[in-house]
Amino acid sequence: MTVGHHTRGRPPARSAGRLPRAVLAAGLLAVLLGTGACGAGDSAVDRGTAASDDKAVASGAERDGPAAARPAAGATSEAAPDTAAAVHVIRTATLDVEVTSVPKAVAAARATAEGAGGLVSEETTERLDGTHETSHLVLRVPQERYEGVLDELAGSGKLLTRTSAAKDVTGQVVDVESRIATQRASVARVRELMDKAGRLSDVVALEGELSSRQADLESLLAQQASLKDRTSLATITLELSEPYADGADPGDEDTGFLDALGGGWDAFVTTLRWITVAIGATAPFLAAVAVLLVLGRLLRRRPPRRRTQDRPPAPGAQAPPAP
Repeated sequence: MTVGHHTRGRPPARSAGRLPRAVLAAGLLAVLLGTGACGAGDSAVDRGTAASDDKAVASGAERDGPAAARPAAGATSEAAPDTAAAVHVIRTATLDVEVTSVPKAVAAARATAEGAGGLVSEETTERLDGTHETSHLVLRVPQERYEGVLDELAGSGKLLTRTSAAKDVTGQVVDVESRIATQRASVARVRELMDKAGRLSDVVALEGELSSRQADLESLLAQQASLKDRTSLATITLELSEPYADGADPGDEDTGFLDALGGGWDAFVTTLRWITVAIGATAPFLAAVAVLLVLGRLLRRRPPRRRTQDRPPAPGAQAPPAP
């Protein structure tokens, strides 16, 4: 009885493995809050990563330009030909330079052209009044070295005149290339017809047509070669001359009294020379005319011959009075 009384009077002992409801509720709340915080952090990180990726894409698009922003258009542009590199221009220039020595300047100009990968297509050198030399050169240089060669030649002496011109022949080049392609296809078709022709008359007619079309094709190919030569090599015409001893051209001096007197004397001597030459050339004819005139006058002065002798007077006739 004592034991039973003692058991009823003491409160029941709590199990060590059980937790109060308040503690369980607090732990569950903490777990839920932590999970929500982690989800919020992950979503924030995801939003930051997406924003950074968007910025990277935007910056890449800005660097690559419109082609990167529009991949389809970029793919089309890669497949299309580059028309900017298909520009064909004919360049020409003319230089008039005064140098101290024409032979040295000619050698230097030739070395400049050949060093740039070009050539001298024409050269004419002549000596004036025994001391003054001039030279005419036509140089062909590659288009990419044209400006450099032109500046180097202009700086080889005293530049008197400089002119340059550029002519765009892109349309002409494209037209010739298109016509060549068409003409080649036409020649190929005629050849196919010749292979299939069974009658001799058809073969003869097709041969004449083939010859005509091949001639047109060769003409177009010659035009293409000429355009290629003129567009790949620029033409520079160089005039070289030496200065006169007194620094002035005698042709530019004013004419004075002594110059006029000397010119008049030269004209007088030249006139006398031509008169002498004319007299010498006409002297034989004048001598012949003079001889004929003399003979004519002698023949006029000679008395005519009498055909009958003088008869004696008849008897009883009165004699004519004596003179």
